[in-house]
Amino acid sequence: MSARRERPPAHCYQGVMPSAISTCSADGTPNVTYLSQVYYLDETHVALSCQFFNKTKQNVLENPYADVQLWDPVSFEAWQLALRYERAETSGPLFDTMAARIQAIASHTGMAGVFRLISSDVYEVLSCVPVEGMLVSGDLPTSLPDVMPGPRSELRGLQRISAVTCRESNLDELLGATLEALDEALGFEHAMVLLCEPADEDGEPLLRLRASHGYGEVRLGTTLRPGEGLIGTVAQERRILRFSGLPAELRYGRAVRASAEHSGQRTALGPELPLAGLPDSQSHLALPLRVGERLVGVLAVESRRAVAFDEWHEAFLEVVASQVAVALDNARLRGAGASTSTSTSTSTSTGAGTGTGTGAGADTGTGVALKVQFFRNDDCVFVDGEYLVRNVPGRILWKLLRSHADTGRSEFSNRELRLDPSLGLPPIRDNLESRLSLLRKRLEQRCPRLQLVPASRGHFRLQVEGPLELSEADHPG
Repeated sequence: MSARRERPPAHCYQGVMPSAISTCSADGTPNVTYLSQVYYLDETHVALSCQFFNKTKQNVLENPYADVQLWDPVSFEAWQLALRYERAETSGPLFDTMAARIQAIASHTGMAGVFRLISSDVYEVLSCVPVEGMLVSGDLPTSLPDVMPGPRSELRGLQRISAVTCRESNLDELLGATLEALDEALGFEHAMVLLCEPADEDGEPLLRLRASHGYGEVRLGTTLRPGEGLIGTVAQERRILRFSGLPAELRYGRAVRASAEHSGQRTALGPELPLAGLPDSQSHLALPLRVGERLVGVLAVESRRAVAFDEWHEAFLEVVASQVAVALDNARLRGAGASTSTSTSTSTSTGAGTGTGTGAGADTGTGVALKVQFFRNDDCVFVDGEYLVRNVPGRILWKLLRSHADTGRSEFSNRELRLDPSLGLPPIRDNLESRLSLLRKRLEQRCPRLQLVPASRGHFRLQVEGPLELSEADHPG
């Protein structure tokens, strides 16, 4: 076997054209099938996705050699990889990266939990050579027409976006100017930003479409949940996802869905989800917007070209995403601070004992005790006999009120909440900031005599107007 190794172009590994794998059992019986992913690790290793290929996996466990054929979607050249099976990984960074891609397609085609990655199988590359004689003509293109600007434009684009994030303080203006800069400097014609917002009483966040560019009439405010589709998967897994030849990936997913339906798994399948942006999108790149470990939102760009995004786009947009996330976070904090100041001023100016508000705790008279009751068996908080909040936000509020009543404390930290086992926060992705944001908004709307006010990074104050009357019981029924 030849020891010759060459590296095919990076877009051979993007899945635009499906790759085929051939294996052979110990008794010499061949098997050929298509692969979902061929993941480039280094010059001497690739990882192949293992999902349903029982015969392929059985063969390489008996006879560890395999051949994989890759196709270049630009030049239409074919490359032959001679491989030797080494190991299967079922956890860790490699597995998580490959699983997220499959999870996104599964979510779109209604197969979450059915169409999944079993293992990332690592192979040593024994040789990698172009297949001679595959092309009839030497005049086929070696690059796509009208491709997006290359790395030479990075510095100019980054300079433009940095200026925008430093200049704009209004949230909507910041988002609009950033997406325009991405188009003008780098040719990202279709882009959108979805921001994290608390969704319900359990504090599970929503992603809300807050800004878009290049889509014409769009419905700003459209929401989806983490884990739903490509963008939702990026939010849930907090990792970059890049797809080229997206329709082919979806067709593959639908084919697996049809097979699952035929085998009697229809009840385990969900509805297929539409794409969030272009219905005929070919390429898609989405990145989480994070401040530290906290998710702020998702930046997504897409194109009707089959191979629109490359590795350098990922690297560049990661830098952009970090800048935008911090600018967004600062803009939202400024907005929240202004809103809190206005709310506090309004509450103070109403005077004691006016009793003109509506909803729980609307009577802002500081001479009347605010009656807060916590029901232990379902973690509900009622104020003056009216429901306020439940579950984790309810437990957080009760902890703050009890501490304030018992010790007089008014300032708390996110860290101490995370370390308190009585709150029942999950050890990973606790969404504490989202739960606090939900609680803050609920208090502003229904109980203005209780407020959570940002104090410093990772700290906040509990503001209480007037006396409190706290009680704890089991909820009847």
